[in-house]
Amino acid sequence: MKNLKKLTTLSSAVIALLAVGYTNSAGATSVVTQWNDAALAAIRVSHPSPTVVSRALAITHTCIYDAWTAYDQNALSSRQNKQLLRPSNEHNTANKTMAISYAAHQCLTDLFPDQAESFDSLMLMLGYNPTDNSVDMASPAGVGNLAAYAVLNFRHQDGSNQLGNLQVGSYADYTGYNPVNTIAEIIDLNHWQPLFVNGKAQQFVTPHWGKVTPYALTSGSQFRKELRTPADYNKEPERYLSQATEILGYTAHLTDEKKAIAEYWADGPSSELPPGHWTIIASNCVSARDNYTLDQDVKLFFSMTNAVFDAGIAVWDAKRYFDYVRPVTAIRYLFAGQRVASWQGMVDGANWEPYQPANSVTPPFAEYISGHSAFSTAAAETLKLFTNSDLLNCYATVAAGSSKVEPGVVPAEDVFLYWGTFTDAANEAGISRRYGGIHFSDGDLESRKLGRLVAQQAWEKTQMLFNNDENSYRLRQDN
Repeated sequence: MKNLKKLTTLSSAVIALLAVGYTNSAGATSVVTQWNDAALAAIRVSHPSPTVVSRALAITHTCIYDAWTAYDQNALSSRQNKQLLRPSNEHNTANKTMAISYAAHQCLTDLFPDQAESFDSLMLMLGYNPTDNSVDMASPAGVGNLAAYAVLNFRHQDGSNQLGNLQVGSYADYTGYNPVNTIAEIIDLNHWQPLFVNGKAQQFVTPHWGKVTPYALTSGSQFRKELRTPADYNKEPERYLSQATEILGYTAHLTDEKKAIAEYWADGPSSELPPGHWTIIASNCVSARDNYTLDQDVKLFFSMTNAVFDAGIAVWDAKRYFDYVRPVTAIRYLFAGQRVASWQGMVDGANWEPYQPANSVTPPFAEYISGHSAFSTAAAETLKLFTNSDLLNCYATVAAGSSKVEPGVVPAEDVFLYWGTFTDAANEAGISRRYGGIHFSDGDLESRKLGRLVAQQAWEKTQMLFNNDENSYRLRQDN
């Protein structure tokens, strides 16, 4: 191996994503990855939910892509087709870079207004005026601003409730969701139970998300019928008990490697979460590896983030529809009064804990299906399609003692995680949630299946846009 290069650090300073000696052709990141990094920094500061992260990244890279299309003869923008197209003599890297930057700046300032100063700073570093709100199509700044305004105006009405117009509070639920179970009482063991975490009751995060307008799907429920119905406590007691027993087995026999896998992919509330994690993989293990140009970076991030965005919509549609119980609730109920093996040793089943930090013992939304699995599979499938290969060849080192669950103790030695293929990485992300006691097997495996279906449909639309063939795509959807 030559010139091992430490790449962008994830949520913990001791967990670094590494690539095997890759730099891009210019020895520096493109403006696309710079703006992606700015988005990730904003996400880490503001701590939005996984759904909001996936939307923010998709919108950012859609604004970037739409601005870029003004300087590309073939590609169609997502909102304005060829309305912003500039003459061919203006199709140069300088104009593309400037338009992209103004689009990203407008977009991120809209999505993360409290962090506008940091986006202004990046503009100044790039040599641009952050206060230039020109809408003159003859200038790259005007092109970028117009492209961003079109996308943002559309997305402000997409059902996400970003502006809080449908209910007080940005991204607040407007559908009237109420959990079947309460913190104090389990009324139906098939349904999600909020827990008391960090001194307050959990609230189901974005239960309305299945209603958000997707990028390529016809609706959030499009592929719901493809999912296996989760085990019913009353009708399928053996299947229900089996899935809970399997999770007990996973968490009782965790090696340091499996613990490292559970924590590495956890992407907790202080991180860039799974949608952001996969943009780091795309940047450091695809773009840098393959010496991508600015044009390729624009297309790479646009295609992947929109597939991941749609995956989140489909997953949250299922989470709301099935409203399914988390392992922690099922196991504590089923095994209360019994001694069970766990990562903490033998415990009363009523006191069983997932392998998670105490301040985020289990996510604040229903189990079925897994967001991690769908986000990761949709990203991996898109990267496979984009690169025409499943080859990834990337790795991470989890430092000794870096655990948030067992700090200073686990792992006893550095753990080396390696993924030869995109599929390997996505599968490991999926099973990590079983190791952590967060998801049942069906929640993981069915979500992987959904992620592949979503990615394929998103890719079909993306190819139509890249190749100036949106009419054919719309005709195919209508039929």
